[in-house]
Amino acid sequence: MNRLSNRIVAAALAALIVPGVLAFASDQKPKKDQDLSANPLADLNSKQPDKELFDKAMAALKKGKFDVARLDLQTMLNTYPDSEYRMRAKLAVGDTWFKEGGTAALTQAEAEYKDFITFFPDAPEAAEAQMKVGDIYYQQMEKPDRDFTNALEAEKAYRQMINLFPDSTLIPRAKQKLRNVQEVLGEREMQIGLYYQSRADYPATIARLQTVVDAYPLYSKSDLAMLTIGDAYAGEAKAYRAATAMPGAMRERLASLYSDKAAAAYDKVITHYPMAPRVEDAKDRLVAMNRPVPEPTKEVVAENEAEEASRQPIRFTDRTLDIIKHGPTTVEAAHVGEPTLETPKRTVAPDITKENIALFTEARNAGRPAAEATAATPTGPNEPPRSDQPSTAPLQGGGAPGGGSGVGVQVLNAPSGVAADPNALVRPVVPDNPGNIPAAEAPAAAPAQVNEIKPGTAQQTPATAADAKPKTDLNNESSSKKKKKKGLAKLNPF
Repeated sequence: MNRLSNRIVAAALAALIVPGVLAFASDQKPKKDQDLSANPLADLNSKQPDKELFDKAMAALKKGKFDVARLDLQTMLNTYPDSEYRMRAKLAVGDTWFKEGGTAALTQAEAEYKDFITFFPDAPEAAEAQMKVGDIYYQQMEKPDRDFTNALEAEKAYRQMINLFPDSTLIPRAKQKLRNVQEVLGEREMQIGLYYQSRADYPATIARLQTVVDAYPLYSKSDLAMLTIGDAYAGEAKAYRAATAMPGAMRERLASLYSDKAAAAYDKVITHYPMAPRVEDAKDRLVAMNRPVPEPTKEVVAENEAEEASRQPIRFTDRTLDIIKHGPTTVEAAHVGEPTLETPKRTVAPDITKENIALFTEARNAGRPAAEATAATPTGPNEPPRSDQPSTAPLQGGGAPGGGSGVGVQVLNAPSGVAADPNALVRPVVPDNPGNIPAAEAPAAAPAQVNEIKPGTAQQTPATAADAKPKTDLNNESSSKKKKKKGLAKLNPF
């Protein structure tokens, strides 16, 4: 009896406990056929036809049957326009094109994502759509020395995503992608600047590298860019010291001004990138110039140290893959810090040329009085000449610029104290000693004309040898008067 009661109690307990254990086990079991990131509504148990079509399309998408997935999704959108799954279905249509890949498919995916943002701008999935627009261009990026159009479009898309959806959970991922893109763009500008540096084109070098420093502060070689800017200014100072076509004092002033700019660039390397690899080179250059070496602040040191520690060093495998793969290598990109969300104004070579002209003018006018410095500056072509400049206007009477009249006349000035007559005429120049001028020689008399032709007779011109016509050798010309050839002579064409 006790055994029977124990069995009954055990069976009752099993009936109560086992279903709960099975339910818990079923909840913990991983669902292999579900991707919650792409289909967050897949765990909803529903037998509605729109849900059935949606699940069928997502299953086809996972298996790579993109055409089948698009057909099912379009059927659901057209048949059930008020379905609660229409938002995810619209986004999934773009996913089918995105995962299919290829230039044409990615172009179609971009159009689908932008349509989704247009129709559902306030939905949380709009941030995901904008993120994938940036990913489309990110996948098509070229190396830094190739076409950079896709890199610019990716930078624009990620910036737009961060600015429009600041509360999205995808913001950290978008910022890292933006850092990678700016690393590629910074490398491109860096290579161009170094090329100009190798050709000693200092204005172009400074313009390119200054753009790198301003637009991409997280670039891994920003210290090298600033160091090269200092070297460019130092190169200009050396060139002016060697120029012998200008006065020595002016030469030294120009060299001093450019040396100051070079020292300022070396200072920025130390104060802005204290943990970068090329800080010691900047210190050595300052010591060689007899300039003081600055000390960076603790905050800048900590920030730059964290930035340098977040970078991954380039390994041999990375360099090998860089030769094989299509896209660029971004392992050196920083993983901390805020990327620039607004593009600053680019520095161009004409801006640097204007600065050089300003430095040249400053060096020329240094030590001169204000009036003399102003007089040294010529007026423009459309401005009237000043009183301290020689006049280049022609004189009265058609005179040559700046001197004599050129036609033997001069303008008589009124005596001192007497107002000049505005109606005064121009008269020939009369020397002071007219008696010493020799008499002008009269021209020789022309001979008397003799008319040897008598009236009523025609003038006969004697024939000359030039007028006689040469006789023509008729033997060399063909003529029908010649005798006809006979016999074998007919065969001779000559």
